Parts: sequence; C-alpha cells; structure tokens
Amino acid sequence: MKILLAEDDLILSEGLAQSLRAAGYAVDCMLKGNDADTALTTMTYDLLILDLGLPRMSGLEILRRLRSRNNHMPVLILTAADSVEQRVQGLDAGADDYMAKPFDLKELEARVRALTRRGSGGGASIWKHGPLTFDQVGRIAYINEEMLDLSAREVGLLEILLQRVGRLVSKEQFVDHLCEWGEEVSNNAIEVYIHRLRKKIEVNGIRIATVRGLGYCLEKYTQKESSANAQE
Repeated sequence: MKILLAEDDLILSEGLAQSLRAAGYAVDCMLKGNDADTALTTMTYDLLILDLGLPRMSGLEILRRLRSRNNHMPVLILTAADSVEQRVQGLDAGADDYMAKPFDLKELEARVRALTRRGSGGGASIWKHGPLTFDQVGRIAYINEEMLDLSAREVGLLEILLQRVGRLVSKEQFVDHLCEWGEEVSNNAIEVYIHRLRKKIEVNGIRIATVRGLGYCLEKYTQKESSANAQE
C-alpha cells in the first residue's frame, strides 16, 4: 500500500511517515500543496492524508481537483480542532474521513487501515489462500496458523499478490506500489524480494508463478493441487 501524506508541519509529517513506514506502508511526503497535486497526477496511491492548510495550494483545492479527475482514492483530511467549517467543506468536497489536530497516532493508524481496506474493495480484513492467512489490519501472515517472519517489503508484495490472485503483476507495478518518491529500486531487487517470499509461503499448493519478461502471478489455490503435492 502506498500513501501520499500532504502536511506542511515538518515534524508532524516526519513522525507520521515514520510510524506508517514501520507498519509496512510506502509513504511519500509533500509539504506544499502544488507538489502534492503534481504527485497525484503522476503517481498512483492507495490513500491520501491531506492537511487542509497547505501553502501554494489549499487542501480543498487539491481534493476538488482529485475528484474532478474521477479519482476515487480514499482521502483522510487533517484539520485544526476548532475548524468545523473546514471539516464540513472537506467532507462535502469528497473526503472519506477526517481527524482533528491534535490526534492520537494509534487512532490515525486504525483509520488508515479502515480506509485502505475500503479502497481495495472493502470486504473482510482476513484473507485466506489455502493454508495461508493474511491479516490486513495487523499486517501479519500465517501458514497453518504459524506466524511468518516477513519484512515490510515482503508483506507489501504479499498484499499486492493476494489482491490480484490469478492476475499478472508486473515488476513496474510492484515498484509503483511499494516504493517512495525518488527511491531507486531495480527490477533485480523485486526479483530478490519475490525469491525470499517464495521460500516462506510456497507450501501445500501455494505458488507464485513467473511470467518471463512480464512479472509474477499468485496462482489460484485449488485443493486438488494441494492434495497432489501432499501425496508426493
């Protein structure tokens, strides 16, 4: 999951970004409204955390432009505690949720999880794929109820593959969803992450297929294939 954080308070921005990255999200930070608007027109994000009081372009203008482009990305607005009018304007302009400053970091993280789940199609927060279970809220994976030791990048890869079971995911799509603004990640690095993830999850019929020259696909799980592997 990739988040754009548009917040002009540098200390708050760095603190939020650090917390979200520790939870496994890729986070791009923009301090100015015009830079945030440019990022939204050139990059793909799963969530926008938007301060309404940005310099160079207001948060409301950014939100209006986003919705005018028919972009339905979830948006969480940040406002001053006493700015009821701004909150109403933000929600009317198309925001999905808001938090008043100051706020509790754990509550913000919970709202981020809820909004990213909604943005990826709603549904349950526990995903099952054969013996593999992925808790989208806790960002923890299990094989046969045994917790896997996954890095933040491996969690991100697994989440993308589970969202697209049976469909091709290109290396470029992985980079776009996992990496932050200006971060250099090669296709070879994606291959390394996939190799590590395979070693941890490819059991009992779970398989990440390589589509040579194109990308990877988490194959649909079938009980028949699992039984055949067990007999071998």
